[in-house]
Amino acid sequence: MKIVKIDPSLCICCGTCAAIAEHLFEMSASEGVAVVKVDQGKLASPEDEDLASECATACPAGAILVQDAE
Repeated sequence: MKIVKIDPSLCICCGTCAAIAEHLFEMSASEGVAVVKVDQGKLASPEDEDLASECATACPAGAILVQDAE
């Protein structure tokens, strides 16, 4: 299983991740950055892993990290 994280110090709040995978990411008005919607960032399926990786590649700030769960 893989997990996805967002580094809020890098996020520029462009909305690319939420546009690609709205069930995984949302824009937080209170925090001013994108946040991961899934519990503890756990990606439940290979399709979600692919979408999260696509978002990580598309993120202009490099704020999204997809990694193996520990």
